[in-house]
Amino acid sequence: MIAHTRMTDGFDLFGITTPGLDTYLSSLQCQESLVQASRNVKLLQSLSKTGQSLISQQLQPEVCRGVELDQEKGLEMRKWVLSGILASEETYLSHLEALLIPMKPLRAAATTSQPMLTIQQIETIFFKVPELHEIHKDFYDALLPRVQDWGHQQCVGDLFQKLVCHAAFYRAADCFNCTNLKVKSTKDCKDQSAKNSLETLLYKPVDRVTRSTLVLHDLLKHTPSSHPDYPLLQDALRISQNFLSSINEEITPRRQSMTVKKGENRQLLRDRFMVELVEGSRKLRHVFLFTDLLLCTKLKKQAAGKGQQYDCKWYIPLADLTFQTIEDCESTPIPLVQDEEIDAMKIKMSQIKNEIQREKRTTKGSKVIERLRKKLSEQESLLLLMSPNMAFRVANRNGKVSFKSFSLTSLELQMLTNSCVKLQTVHTIPMTMNKEDDESSGLYGFLNVIVHSASGLKQSLNLYCSLEVDSFGYFVNKAKTRVYRDSTEPNWNEEFEIELEGSQTLRLLCYEKCCNKTRQSKEEGEITDKIMAKGQIKVRTNYDVCICLFQIEVKLSMKFTSREFSLKRMPSRKQSGVFGVKINVVTKRERSKVPLIVRQCVEEIERRGMDEVGIYRVSGVATDIQALKAAFDSNNKDVSVMMREMDVNAIAGTLKLYFRELPEPLFTDELYPNFAGGIALSDSVAKESCMLNLLLSLPEPNLVTFLFLLDHLKRITENESVNKMSLHNLATVFGPTLLRPSEKDSKISNSSQPISMNDSWSLEVMAQVQVLLYFLQLESIPTPDSKRQSLLFSTEV
Repeated sequence: MIAHTRMTDGFDLFGITTPGLDTYLSSLQCQESLVQASRNVKLLQSLSKTGQSLISQQLQPEVCRGVELDQEKGLEMRKWVLSGILASEETYLSHLEALLIPMKPLRAAATTSQPMLTIQQIETIFFKVPELHEIHKDFYDALLPRVQDWGHQQCVGDLFQKLVCHAAFYRAADCFNCTNLKVKSTKDCKDQSAKNSLETLLYKPVDRVTRSTLVLHDLLKHTPSSHPDYPLLQDALRISQNFLSSINEEITPRRQSMTVKKGENRQLLRDRFMVELVEGSRKLRHVFLFTDLLLCTKLKKQAAGKGQQYDCKWYIPLADLTFQTIEDCESTPIPLVQDEEIDAMKIKMSQIKNEIQREKRTTKGSKVIERLRKKLSEQESLLLLMSPNMAFRVANRNGKVSFKSFSLTSLELQMLTNSCVKLQTVHTIPMTMNKEDDESSGLYGFLNVIVHSASGLKQSLNLYCSLEVDSFGYFVNKAKTRVYRDSTEPNWNEEFEIELEGSQTLRLLCYEKCCNKTRQSKEEGEITDKIMAKGQIKVRTNYDVCICLFQIEVKLSMKFTSREFSLKRMPSRKQSGVFGVKINVVTKRERSKVPLIVRQCVEEIERRGMDEVGIYRVSGVATDIQALKAAFDSNNKDVSVMMREMDVNAIAGTLKLYFRELPEPLFTDELYPNFAGGIALSDSVAKESCMLNLLLSLPEPNLVTFLFLLDHLKRITENESVNKMSLHNLATVFGPTLLRPSEKDSKISNSSQPISMNDSWSLEVMAQVQVLLYFLQLESIPTPDSKRQSLLFSTEV
């Protein structure tokens, strides 16, 4: 298993027994030493100047205090770390050059009648060596001048990002596991020259991965979090660690095994936590997949000081294992938890976390914090059990979980569960919110993302990107670029505005648009697109970044606006337009009951967007939305033509933007506190009476526009099986947009207890979503006879 330490010679891959090759290598060592010596002289001269510069700085009078001294120390430490990596790169480049020297004559000899090695063997042994030399030569040539011109604002993270993006080349080390060459061990070789043997040099690439990871750790330790280089180094470290983890996952199963009867070897292939449905109840299980059986266990509760133990719930031999589809399964449907209940859990967890942070700032004891952490853990466990909604149905061929192929004795079963403690690869329950205290609680607001381009494709593809952000630990699709066809270098340059709700991570997925009808899913008959690459990055304020997805690199720009700025309702200075203008002014000018922009957007969405997956949730291209906004503001007569040519998500985004930029919400500032209070009533009769009376108290343009939009949203949910937009999903999207009050009236809680920004936001959003959801769930809205004719007439638009 690869870890952050140098690997030992556990693989017997040393000393290729090829006639004459060892003699040839001994002559190469002298050449290599000369090449390395010349490089080291230049490096020592550079380091000598560096040392003199640093010593002279230390001899200067102490004129700085505290922070400045720390900055100077960090600057000095970063430079010495980089000087060390430069020296290491010098040595490694000399090793690679030594490898290139025998490769050429060996390749030439392979075409003769008496080859020393075959072409295939040469390609295996020297796999990617020229490419590695080019990568590290570029890295060294770019890093050296930056270190020589060192300063406070100097950045090197981009160089490490580019370097670790090529980590896939180091998988070549695995080639030795399947090489058919005869090998001999050099463990007993005491000759010092063996350090520079061909086998040792070929092993060097594996060592570079862990070396780079350790260097990145050291650089981050001495780099302030506010430094522009910090996010770049963090991203490079993430890529490097992900690569090491992927290597570990490939190597670990080979080493994780136990001996069974007849000397056979039972190997652990994979283990994961899963939720099992037992007689209608959800139970957390740890499932182990071995080479001969599937084992489902429960982690026993142990007293303090006792070791971990598993209890077997059931097992199925793989020979008898079958997978059942929903159509074939005779069991009852899986009971799913409603979306509003899941959201209520997330909001409650957010509030508990904020309480913990408040308690830390007070002088109270740790008992209160411990109690809150226990409540958070309980909510987290509940959310973990209730969230899964995709069934994975397994059974025995006979239809029941039984043991027909073979059965284990109680002793064998005990040995198996005991081995799980040692063999498990997943050690912690995947909690979503219970993270380290110093981690960020996430960002709330809007993230503008520009997807520029992609590079690194080996062939022309029809490529598009999907953007997802995490919300309370779960990733949600928020935007999708257009399909860029038949290109190895897609150039989208598309901007999206993504709403963040406690988000920390942006995930990018690259898909190849599939047009082959043979690749249709069996369930829905839809063509499935092929995922080409995926990666993720921490969401920060403003910066440009290149996400490296192994072979593919995608360039992004991001700009974050916090909700205290992005959610302000600002009246427009241009009252002749429609955005930022009061709705009664627009309807009076247009002589209509419903603004033209609302009618046209709804009409176009109902014409071709009812089956669009994630309609109103997935963001449209920001430039298209701004173009439509400008067209409506200028009363452009061609706006209908523009809408027909644009992506339907851009039209949905334009409609949301219109309601979001109203200087006063559709439900008015005056009535908003009453709506928030009415939805909190526990008596259903009193709640209905209150909510309907409040609704009918809205100004006529507001009321008619809302009823028009309400009917449209209900029609959207009629296609929920296709567009995946439920009533609750639509309420979550439109609730804050339609009800969020102006800045001065945004508080709904008059409690004397201190309330944080996150607490206030959570309470408000919850109330806003619940108000809209209440009206969406009403089959009809009864109105007094005096208003019925007016409403019926006004909705005929």
